[in-house]
Amino acid sequence: MEAENRFFLSLEKAKKSLQIADHLTYMTFPIVKENKLLLKGIEELYLAIINAINAILQYEYTYKRIQIYKDAKENFRTFQRVALRYSINQEQLSKITEILTLAEKHKKSPFEFSKNDKIVIMSDNSRIDTLNIDKIKAFILETKDFLRKCSFTIKSV
Repeated sequence: MEAENRFFLSLEKAKKSLQIADHLTYMTFPIVKENKLLLKGIEELYLAIINAINAILQYEYTYKRIQIYKDAKENFRTFQRVALRYSINQEQLSKITEILTLAEKHKKSPFEFSKNDKIVIMSDNSRIDTLNIDKIKAFILETKDFLRKCSFTIKSV
């Protein structure tokens, strides 16, 4: 596959995952009121962000501005270094990291349960994180803005 198409494909995957998270949150959740949908929402936001980051890295690599590594953590550090080119500030980077971290905790969690209007995610070290509909909505807005910035820079080539 041509390198240029790769970053557009990643961007499209990111948009699709964001649409799924948005639909689950604003259309499905109010009807079914099942807290487990919050977990599916965070998973889709995770995929949206990972694909958007991949699009940025592929785009930067295509124009020979960065190296891409086999190590995901090193690639994330590279993304953090180039983020300003995409108008992504430190505060937005923190929110992106928060979403990714919460999704990873969900994946690794030995125990999760629903209480009141939230999901409680327990970590191995008995640390607790919670997820509710308002947090997911805030994450969706942040992810939409992030994707908009990625698309604007990549498509204005």
